[in-house]
Amino acid sequence: MFLKADKYALGKNRICPKVIGDDIWKFERALRYHEFYINRGKRYSIRKFFWAYRHRKLGIKLGFQIPCNVFGKGLRINHFGLIVVSPKAKIGDFCDIHQGVNIGENTDKEAPIIGNNVWIGPGVKIFGKIQIGNNVMIGANAVVTKNFPNDVVIMGVPAEIKKRSGNIYSKDIYFKSDA
Repeated sequence: MFLKADKYALGKNRICPKVIGDDIWKFERALRYHEFYINRGKRYSIRKFFWAYRHRKLGIKLGFQIPCNVFGKGLRINHFGLIVVSPKAKIGDFCDIHQGVNIGENTDKEAPIIGNNVWIGPGVKIFGKIQIGNNVMIGANAVVTKNFPNDVVIMGVPAEIKKRSGNIYSKDIYFKSDA
């Protein structure tokens, strides 16, 4: 289900990625297979190591440091470029993330919890034990250090609520799951 939702979020109609190109889709597939084999346990150790290697190599190539079991289904990475996410962070379904994003821990080693249908613009920094609601848009280069409710547009340094309209690019209402 995660692979199907990620494929839908990326807007792909093919069965599998192209041999040349589609690097972000290849990375997301490697991430999801790596998560699957980690969660399944010891039984699939050879496959787990293969997908861990593939996940790591594509992450280095594209500039992504995204650990397993952080993002919900429907992840959309728009561009290659530096993206760093803390392993302690929790991010909901249908997150749309751009390059230059850092989602990290504060000095107390606490990481953010981000809701569903969140659009994270380029260069955004999100730190600390904060919660960001569902259907939120975070503008480019915002620095988020406090909690925000559902259905808002936030931007600035430090981030503030600019509109109460929320994410107009919500994809989860159109996704049909077979599971």
